[in-house]
Amino acid sequence: MKLKGNVVDIVNRRIFKGEITIENGKISSVHERSCAESHYILPGFIDAHIHIESSMLVPSEFAKIAVKHGTVTTVSDPHEIANVLGIKGVEFMIENGKQTPFKFNFGAPSCVPATGFETSGAIIDSDDIKSLMSNPDIKYLAEFMNYPGVINKDKEVLKKIEWAKRFNKPIDGHAPGLGGTDLTKYISEGISTDHECFTYKEGLEKLQKGMKVLIREGSAAKNFEALIDLLNENHDKMMFCSDDKHPDDLLLGHIDQLCARAVAKGIDVFKILQAACVNPVKHYNLDVGLLEVGDAADCIVVEDLKDFKTLQTYIDGQLVYDKGLSKINHVQFEHLNNFNTNVKQVSDFRLESEAQQIRVIECIDGELVTNEIVENATLEDGNLVSNPNKDILKIAVVNRYTNEKPALGFIKNFGLKEGAIASSVAHDSHNIIVVGVSDEAICKAVNLIIEHKGGICAISNEAQKIISLPVAGIMSDQNAETIGKQYAELSEMAKNLGSKLTAPYMSLSFMALLVIPSLKISDKGLFNGGAFKFVPLTIS
Repeated sequence: MKLKGNVVDIVNRRIFKGEITIENGKISSVHERSCAESHYILPGFIDAHIHIESSMLVPSEFAKIAVKHGTVTTVSDPHEIANVLGIKGVEFMIENGKQTPFKFNFGAPSCVPATGFETSGAIIDSDDIKSLMSNPDIKYLAEFMNYPGVINKDKEVLKKIEWAKRFNKPIDGHAPGLGGTDLTKYISEGISTDHECFTYKEGLEKLQKGMKVLIREGSAAKNFEALIDLLNENHDKMMFCSDDKHPDDLLLGHIDQLCARAVAKGIDVFKILQAACVNPVKHYNLDVGLLEVGDAADCIVVEDLKDFKTLQTYIDGQLVYDKGLSKINHVQFEHLNNFNTNVKQVSDFRLESEAQQIRVIECIDGELVTNEIVENATLEDGNLVSNPNKDILKIAVVNRYTNEKPALGFIKNFGLKEGAIASSVAHDSHNIIVVGVSDEAICKAVNLIIEHKGGICAISNEAQKIISLPVAGIMSDQNAETIGKQYAELSEMAKNLGSKLTAPYMSLSFMALLVIPSLKISDKGLFNGGAFKFVPLTIS
């Protein structure tokens, strides 16, 4: 097979009219040739850090839509499903991904649970990490969120890191806001990347200290604008990633969008493509071709180097996407799950108190970090309740693995004027998280999730809508087009209830992620991510 067009040689920084010959899935020759074709041939795009589960798609369905945007490879951390099902969940992701030609590269989840301050469905300890590291299908040790454990040299933490070193596999970081001597200590343990930078200054310090910095642009966390100006001088040390991308956004684009935005800012296209195509291959030692003789034929044909509209995608020489049609087929898979809590009563969400002031989570649109603020309490018959007029709404996390009393708190900026929204996608332990204007609406939304053993839902005064997520309570068994349409409709319903957030369900899912400051909530209570400890709701 031969491909003709403008060949983009990223490694040697040149573009030329040429012909690429592919034999047995490999590139056998690349020659300069005069040709009429005006399109461009370049290596496929790579998402350098993503949780496939956040697309609500199993890997085989994710692959079908990703190749439409020229993505041929992901560096994927399966810690979402691992928090629900442990190693069995990781194995499910690997085996399901193998049913497609797409090149998934899974890591060993390093923090399951993410902290000891929440209830997960499984635990992955250092012995499990040893087992995973010995598996050739595991390419790296995934993001080390427990940065206090690394800095303070926790023995169990260091055992996990040591196993990655013994098997000579990279170690990913996760250290939002970390700097100074603490960052130096963190890096000194062998942690080589970070995708959590949310300011230019933070990104620059991490680059200067030797880390690879990933520019993240997902459905909730959007750091492209803050970090893109670092690319010009650091293109050999940066990559692009999504981290978490919901299905409706994935239908619109992937890494191709970030390349287009970077070009629009006047950045050299070779620097952009080095971050998008080359650097992940080099850093993670991926079996992915870079358009050189002898490489796997992992390449894409795009219309131009401005918008990067994909015309064709090849993986190991196989045409997997052609002018609007994905050629990756649906595969059958088992519906694994872990959902064991009973229905709740309205009284379970009552919060007896006489407090005049309360701690409130301030959600920031487009960010995973939150603020801790103090607001006046609203009391009704001795019960702390939501105050929609001031946008102070009750938030709850319900343990989905055992029957326990819900943890209750309050949050600002969700904006609901009616009803409630809830989800069993709640990073990283994936308990049920809910925000609502009344205890009754909150209870109704939680019970709808329990009835379906996983999903995301919205409750209004007149209607209810749910997307069932039967795979581990976090993924659908449907294709991207179906789940993307349903998700967009549900997101619109949440906005009709009053939410002004860009991605209300994505933002909701991160309000339980304790390792990102400042104030979050788990099934065990309010948690200060900066001090790394529980804090009381009420101000005495």
